[in-house]
Amino acid sequence: FKEFLGTYNKLTENCFLDCVKDFTTREVKAEEITCSEHCLQKYLKMTQRISMRFQEYHIQQNEALAAKAGLLGQPR
Repeated sequence: FKEFLGTYNKLTENCFLDCVKDFTTREVKAEEITCSEHCLQKYLKMTQRISMRFQEYHIQQNEALAAKAGLLGQPR
């Protein structure tokens, strides 16, 4: 949970710094909302892609270990 909050805070800060430029009004401008939504979507797609690649890597590693174990277990 602590990691989640840290990630959330960093994402919020990054998107805020990238998207909010005008502090002369209390109103949130439409372009700021759009920018924030795109920033969040980009981050979510990135984390999903990283997660998929990480899973693929672990599957490959497990298959390699299983193949190696199979070779070691067979008599010559």
